[in-house]
Amino acid sequence: MADKLKVGIIGVGGIAHTHLPGWKASEHADLIAGSDIRGDVLKHWGDNNGVSILSTDPEDLFKNPDIDIIDICTPNNYHAPLGIAALEAGKHVICEKPLAPNPELVKDMIAARDKSGKTLMTAQHFRFSGKSKAMRAELDTGALGDIYHARSWMLRRAGAPTTPGFIQKQHSGGGPCIDIGVHILDLTLWFMNNPQPVAVTGVARAEIAHQKGAFSNWGGPIPSDQFDVEDFAAAFVRFENGATLIIEVSWLLHHHTQGEDMQMWLYGTKGGSHWPSCQIYQSNYHTQQHYNRTLQNTRDLLEAHAQECVEFARAIAEGKPSPVPPEQSLQVMAILDGIYRSQETGGEVKIT
Repeated sequence: MADKLKVGIIGVGGIAHTHLPGWKASEHADLIAGSDIRGDVLKHWGDNNGVSILSTDPEDLFKNPDIDIIDICTPNNYHAPLGIAALEAGKHVICEKPLAPNPELVKDMIAARDKSGKTLMTAQHFRFSGKSKAMRAELDTGALGDIYHARSWMLRRAGAPTTPGFIQKQHSGGGPCIDIGVHILDLTLWFMNNPQPVAVTGVARAEIAHQKGAFSNWGGPIPSDQFDVEDFAAAFVRFENGATLIIEVSWLLHHHTQGEDMQMWLYGTKGGSHWPSCQIYQSNYHTQQHYNRTLQNTRDLLEAHAQECVEFARAIAEGKPSPVPPEQSLQVMAILDGIYRSQETGGEVKIT
C-alpha cells in the first residue's frame, strides 16, 4: 500500500507494548512516532522499535502533519484531554479503555470527533478475540431470542496493580470498576446489542486493600496509604427494553481461582449462552429435550490487542465506521459512573 496511515503512540510503556504487533501487522498503517513524559523510557522504546520521531511533549505529535493516527496508552485521567487535542489537530484517535473516566468527558470527546470529522475508537480488545467474534456472530442469528437477563463478572484473587496509575484516583478515576469492569461490561452490552441503560444500584468499596499485610501477586505489598480507589464493585442494572444485568468486579476477592476469572451468562427467550466457553443452551419443547452446543470457529487471527489496531486502521482506510463507536463507550461509562453514584447515595440512581 503506497500511502499508509502514519501512527504516533502517546504513553509507550505498559499496554502500548501489546499494540505494537498490531501496527506492525497492519497493511494500512505504519508506526512512526512516540511520546512519553519519561525521556529515558521513550528513547529506549524508540531504539528497540526503530522509531526515530520521539518527544516528551505530545503536542509535537499533534503538530506533525505526517501523523494520521494517535494511539493513546496513558493512565485513564489523561485520555480525554489528549484525545480531544488530537482530534482538534485533525488526527484519528484510538484510545485505551476507558475512553474517559466519566460520561461527561466521553461526551466531550464525541463532540470533538463530530467537529473534526475524524474516527474515534475505544480499545476494547476483548471484542476482537476469536471467541468474542464467534459468539457475536451466533447471537446475531437470533439464537437466544430476546436477551432479558445477563450475569457477568471479572474477578481476581490477589491481582491488584500497585502502581499510582491504577490505585490513585487522581490518575485512574477509579479502581477495578473502571480498570477491568469496563472490559466485561462493554463485552456484555455488545453481546446484548447495546440496550440503553436507565438505572443502576451498586456498591464500590475497598474491603481487602487496607488490611494489614495485604498483598498482590501482581505487585507485592499493597501501598495502602496510596490506595484511594475501590477493590470491589457490584451492581444491578436495568435497561430501557426491560432487560437486566448483574455485574461483579474485583482485584482482590477471596475467589476460588488464582489469577483472573472472567465469565458471562446471557439468558434469552429462545436460549442461553456462556462466554468464554462459547456454549449455547437451547430446548425443544415439542420433544421436551434440552441440548447444548459449543461454537467451533473461535480461533484468533492475532492477539486481541493487536487485532483491534489492525481493524481500526482498516476501517479508516476503507471509510468504514469506528469498530467500537464512542457512543457505546458512553453507555459503559454511564453505568460505571452510576455504580459510584449509587455507592454514595445508598440507592438506585437514574441514567439519562
